[in-house]
Amino acid sequence: MGRGRVQLKQIENKISRQVTFSKRRTGLRKKANEISVLCDAQVALIVFNAKGKLFEYSSESSMENVLERYERHAHIGQLVGDGDDSQGNWSLQCFKLTGKVEVLERNLRNFVGQDLDPLNLRELQSLEHQLDTAIKRIRTRQNQVMNESISDLQKKVTGWGRGFTTGYWRVH
Repeated sequence: MGRGRVQLKQIENKISRQVTFSKRRTGLRKKANEISVLCDAQVALIVFNAKGKLFEYSSESSMENVLERYERHAHIGQLVGDGDDSQGNWSLQCFKLTGKVEVLERNLRNFVGQDLDPLNLRELQSLEHQLDTAIKRIRTRQNQVMNESISDLQKKVTGWGRGFTTGYWRVH
């Protein structure tokens, strides 16, 4: 025996609304994954909660790939339609840039260890690899700066050792 239809209206209780959002978001993501696997379709899902937090799913390796494909398709549609609609082009550019900003903000939060719950194992491993690479670059640069500082200090000490006098001291 199945459940009856739920009346579609906003849930008044904040906690119940959040629980429903979380469950429905999970179900929506599951359905997006199913249509991607079963039908070999490219799927991109973007959801913002009431507080503006971004939740996304992409059947591709990155959301950017699907959005770029959408953008190309929409752009071709614009060219075939009315080519003088500059407002539509600006809207598309705005949509594209807003999406990129949101992705960059989410990545930045992930890099500092925030909002990791929505990430799956593959995404967490990718994030870990990116952070490992960044740490290696930082250590390389840190060693380079320290070696340069040591070299500069050695040059100063060598210069003082050749008879350079300072005040009452003469370094030999």
